[in-house]
Amino acid sequence: MITQNHVFYSNGYPLKAILYLPDDYQEGEKRPCIVPNSGYMGLNAIYPALFARAMTARGYAAFGFDYRGFLDNGGPAGVCKLEEQVEDIRNALVYTQTLPEVDTGRIGLLGWGMAAALVISAASKESCVRAVAGLNGFYCGERWLRSVYSYVDFNKLRQEVAQERIRFVKEGTRRFDNPFRYYPLDPDTDGVVKDNLYTVKGYGQEISLELGQSLLEFNAEDYLDTLNVPVLVGHGKDNQLHPLEESLEFYNRISGKKELLVLDGKHNDFMFDKHPVFEKLGDALANFFGEAMS
Repeated sequence: MITQNHVFYSNGYPLKAILYLPDDYQEGEKRPCIVPNSGYMGLNAIYPALFARAMTARGYAAFGFDYRGFLDNGGPAGVCKLEEQVEDIRNALVYTQTLPEVDTGRIGLLGWGMAAALVISAASKESCVRAVAGLNGFYCGERWLRSVYSYVDFNKLRQEVAQERIRFVKEGTRRFDNPFRYYPLDPDTDGVVKDNLYTVKGYGQEISLELGQSLLEFNAEDYLDTLNVPVLVGHGKDNQLHPLEESLEFYNRISGKKELLVLDGKHNDFMFDKHPVFEKLGDALANFFGEAMS
């Protein structure tokens, strides 16, 4: 795999990025390009890079980046707002179209985890996107949180978020806490996170409590009326972080061309190079984007 380092700007903030090309890429070629996007707390070095390796092995280019506020990118450190990350994705798409190695008529968008919802919003607004895939995600933040909290705990969460909003408006200073305060991990996902993700530089920083309000308010279904490209919804059948029912609910609301892929896995137990389930996912993505962008 060939890599090129890039920097683009999102709302004035510099974001570091990498263009990934297949080993057999020849100068002057224009390849179809997938823009893979990381989920919550993710970094380009984790799952976008993993998808880039899979897609370049199947002939695609890929363009991955880190969101604002992470690593040494621009923007307030540790501020994670879904609507701002959508802006980062949209600006990444604008930049991708300027790259001479990219076939601008064949750009696909991919979102992992939380980014499954984000890419639906971005794809509904950016006409360059020919197809979009949401993988192991949630699509309505409030519905997802209701599904993983008890009735009592969800209402406590909502009250806490409302109180924090009032405090922030009155005092003007951000408060930061454990990144999973508002993003509860199931035991299986927690194990993979501790054993693998925390080993990556920059992973696990404290996050602004503004995340809670952003999660509760974001709903990718608000963008379905203006989404006019094929959609692939992929999900692990035993996912306990983002239950399969959340993706099925979203999938059933899509009126346009769509494809459902249920994988034999949980959330990220198969997210490794050469894992058979991940290999199946890579093949499915290549076929989906290939047909949708032909």
